[in-house]
Amino acid sequence: MKLHAHAPSTRNTFTAYGEGWFAVNGERRESSLIVFPDRLVDWPVAGFEALRAEDFALLAQARPEIVLLGTGARQRFPHPRLTEALMQARVGLEVMDTAAACRTYNILMAEERRVAAALLVA
Repeated sequence: MKLHAHAPSTRNTFTAYGEGWFAVNGERRESSLIVFPDRLVDWPVAGFEALRAEDFALLAQARPEIVLLGTGARQRFPHPRLTEALMQARVGLEVMDTAAACRTYNILMAEERRVAAALLVA
């Protein structure tokens, strides 16, 4: 599915997504990624089963207001033990499938929220 921004922006936005991929600013990605409005961070997580507490600690250090965790083709919830660093840092966490995370990120980013999308493609 293609997504179109209303106006050109210097902020990162999702411009399309499909099964096993998404596009940020028109660039197709097929590996896990953390997207902030002002930067992209490669996220070396092979898939949902490979998530570790350290992966969420990295997100907590960035201090976003909210993290959108896109868990691939279907919504899956990580064990609270893994996401404890976010709770300790008072960072909100919303878990959804990756397509929903792309759409929600664009909305929150357009509202100038301090949002991060941590996306798994598998």
